Order: sequence, then C-alpha cells, then structure tokens
Amino acid sequence: MARPISHLPGFTPIAMAVFAALYLPLVILVFYSFNAGEDLAHWEGFGLHWFAKAWENDQVKDSTIRSLWLAAVAAVISTVVATMAALGTTRRARFKGQTFIYVMINQPLMVPEIVTAVALLIFFAWFKVTLGYQGMGYLVLAHSAFCIPFAYLPIRARLESMDLTLETAAADLYATPFATFRRVTFPLLLPGILAGMMLAFVTSLDDVVITVFVKSAGQDTLPTYMLGQIRRQVSTEVYAISTMLLGLTVVMLVAFMALTRKKD
Repeated sequence: MARPISHLPGFTPIAMAVFAALYLPLVILVFYSFNAGEDLAHWEGFGLHWFAKAWENDQVKDSTIRSLWLAAVAAVISTVVATMAALGTTRRARFKGQTFIYVMINQPLMVPEIVTAVALLIFFAWFKVTLGYQGMGYLVLAHSAFCIPFAYLPIRARLESMDLTLETAAADLYATPFATFRRVTFPLLLPGILAGMMLAFVTSLDDVVITVFVKSAGQDTLPTYMLGQIRRQVSTEVYAISTMLLGLTVVMLVAFMALTRKKD
C-alpha cells in the first residue's frame, strides 16, 4: 500500500516553510498596522491611529467607494455572462468546437495579465480618441471581461455536480425550458452563482495591472491609490488600508468556500 505523502521524509518542514513564506508577511503587515508610532520598523504600542487617519482621508474614501462600485458592477455582469456560458457548455450534448469555447472563456487565466492589460489599453485608446468618452465604462468592461472565468469555473462545477433527474422530470411534466430553469435549475444553481459572483468581486476589487492601464485621470481605485502612495512613501496608513482590504477579502473567500462546500 502506498504511503501517504504526509509521511514522506521532509514533508513537515517543507510544508511549514511554504506556509511561513505565504502567510508570515501578512501576519507582519497586520501586526504593524496597529502600531501607534510613526516608525515602521519599531513597535511603539498598540493603537488604532492609522485606521482613523485612513478613514478621515477623502482620497481613501473616494477610491474605496469607486473600487466597491466597480467590483460590484463587474461581478454582476461577469456572473450573468458566465452563467449563460456555463449553461451553454454543460446543458447540451457535446458539439464540435466545445473545447475551443472553453479555452476562450478561460483565456484571461492563461494569458499573463500584463498582456491582457496592454491589449485593452490599445483597444480602448481608439474609442477614447474617437468618441471622446473618458468615463468609468472602460474599467467596467475591462474588469467584467477579466472576471468572467473566475465566475464561470464555480458555476460550471456546480452544474456538472447537479443531478439531471429533477430537470428531466420537469420536462416530462411539460414544463417549458424557461420554467424548468426558473423553478428547478436556478434554485439548485444559486449557491454556485453566488460563489462565482463573490470570487469575481474579490478579483476585481484587488486588481491593479488592468486598472492602471485602462483607467483615465481621476479614476483611482483603492489598490492603485495604495500603489501611488507606496511609490512616494511607505506609511502605516497603507498598512491599515491593506489590513482592512485583507479582512474584506478573507470574509468573501470564507463565504465562497461555505457556498461551494459539498454537503453529504
């Protein structure tokens, strides 16, 4: 009988080293975000001074509201498109070109993000020059397109794990395809849809590369604002903002795991 991988020599120290490399910087970040002093390298006592300062910063408020609005809109759009794509690629017999469609849907996951960002910059530059429009629509479209595969994967996984018996029974009882979807498929699929939407929301919320390349002047999101601040001077205020953003991300990911967890 094969030995479990956890029993192999050196597994425990290697695993501990990997987890330390992944999570120790986050622990240090959170720890120093509660530093009461100005010196980033020395602990001067516990305090919430930097959280209060970040909360009173109008630029932080504006960029946070913009980030949340953009992530919410992009998550809704990408989830709707991903749901239709998942239904079209799972609730029918296999057809020629299905693998190609699957690859194209997941293209943002396989292509380096910087390549996607440059392509979007070139694509939207023509519209900005031609139409003279410099609004948030470009960021909404860019984030929505980039988030589609993140919403698509959990929705497709949910569809593939669903039993077709109830849908077949509804069809046998003369339910129309739309009635079957509304009364049977959608309620069963809803946890996957919510999980995909939350994953798309988190992905959009912390995106930097695509946002930097696509945004116009005065359209900073919270991550791009933090990047600009770090280029000037690293302050504990940035630590505090990072901690709050990390907390929101953890809450969303825990909810995502709860929704996608299979029940016995």
